[in-house]
Amino acid sequence: MWYNGFLDLTAWQVVGATLLMTHITIVGVTVYLHRYSAHRSLELNSGLKHFFRFWLWLTTGQNTREWTAIHRKHHAKCETAEDPHSPVVKGLGTVLRTGAELYRAEANNPETLRIYGKNCPDDWIERNLYSRFTMGGIALMAVIDLALFGVIGITVWAVQMVWIPFWAAGVVNGLGHAVGYRNFECRDAATNLVPWGIIIGGEELHNNHHTYPNSAKLSVRKWEFDMGWLWIRVFSALRLARVNRVAPVAHRIPGKGSMDMDTAMAILNNRFQIMAQYRKHVIGPLVKQELARVDHSLRYRLRRAKRLLSREPSLLNERHHDRINRMLETSQALKVIYEKKLALQQIWTRTSANGHDMLAAMKEWVHEAEASGIQSLRDFADSLKTYSLRPAAA
Repeated sequence: MWYNGFLDLTAWQVVGATLLMTHITIVGVTVYLHRYSAHRSLELNSGLKHFFRFWLWLTTGQNTREWTAIHRKHHAKCETAEDPHSPVVKGLGTVLRTGAELYRAEANNPETLRIYGKNCPDDWIERNLYSRFTMGGIALMAVIDLALFGVIGITVWAVQMVWIPFWAAGVVNGLGHAVGYRNFECRDAATNLVPWGIIIGGEELHNNHHTYPNSAKLSVRKWEFDMGWLWIRVFSALRLARVNRVAPVAHRIPGKGSMDMDTAMAILNNRFQIMAQYRKHVIGPLVKQELARVDHSLRYRLRRAKRLLSREPSLLNERHHDRINRMLETSQALKVIYEKKLALQQIWTRTSANGHDMLAAMKEWVHEAEASGIQSLRDFADSLKTYSLRPAAA
């Protein structure tokens, strides 16, 4: 019958077809728009790029240049008043409810497109079809859905239309800067969300991405699942993609007991992983030790100590600083490891442009840590000497 469409599918088959089409859209967003166009972390076959351009025109009306420019500006101005969709600035509710509207508003800013929209498609079909008739693809998709699925096709079309605005513009850009866990203390509030890997294509690993924005792979822990990376591996096997960059690998040489320029550069490259190790092996054990030492009346000051002492300083507010100061009053050891953490981060900020200055500063930091009398800090300082840009020889 005509109202069942050409395919005449059962209800569950329609659900499956809808999820398949929304998944293709997610792959287009994460692989083509995000990892390829915005960050150039990989190269894509020209035919595959055009397929994604065409599919996203049908299912989202997204313009490559607009999406790319807005996302690049988000990274450049993250958590400031110029960030197009920061929940820290605009409020979580605003981004969740009106994420798509925030995108459209920023897309009308010619300066954003001029500054951040370079190296995007500008061929005949982009100028005369995709960019000129942004609603044309969406209308065509509605006709296709009605023809394939019948009356229920309008529901299929509606799901397709809200999929990216809800999951990407709302959940990732909203919750991905407000709730979740952080593997790394990057300089913005980005977090990782689980378990949305298949639905969002790996975009839920937002803290990992903001730490290493030019990495084609978003997962860093063994249990994290990056669906977009899986598709990149498939495309690479088919010679439709080539990975340009992934997050740096921390090489360690067991027994290496001195710092050289190679060590200093390896530490700089892997500074976020190293600070995660500092949280795990220095701050965590010492907080646990201090909790066992102090009496009951002081333990409340040490609640959430590990998280606060590990937090990126620029993300701390006045209340956080007050809690940290009161916490450090209870323990000289905690004060030392917190000051050493800040000093280590300052080395990268001050000396990253001069390798010799950074090496000298790192050597001084290691010497002071070894003289601190705090065993976990001494062990960490020893571990820094083992870092290398190259793996140990076989």
